[in-house]
Amino acid sequence: MPARRKHVPQRTCAGCRETQAKRALLRIVRTPDGVEIDPTGKKAGRGVYVHNDPACWRKGIEGAIAKALKIELSERDRAMLEEYAAHLTKEE
Repeated sequence: MPARRKHVPQRTCAGCRETQAKRALLRIVRTPDGVEIDPTGKKAGRGVYVHNDPACWRKGIEGAIAKALKIELSERDRAMLEEYAAHLTKEE
């Protein structure tokens, strides 16, 4: 009997719409306090996934992240996401 392959959860990047393993993407979560980056992927709340690629973050911030989280991004949330994206490099 062949060994059973382990199920790998798949998620879609909000920026480029490419599907990959959940662990290859970074989760952004909507909380009662606003939008937060969730490196563990386990925080409670509605989430959206994005690659660690500045281009994906720019596209996501333009509208896909807010739409997926079903909110309007506040100026504070948008500034926090843009600041995080500014520190990303393609190789991460």
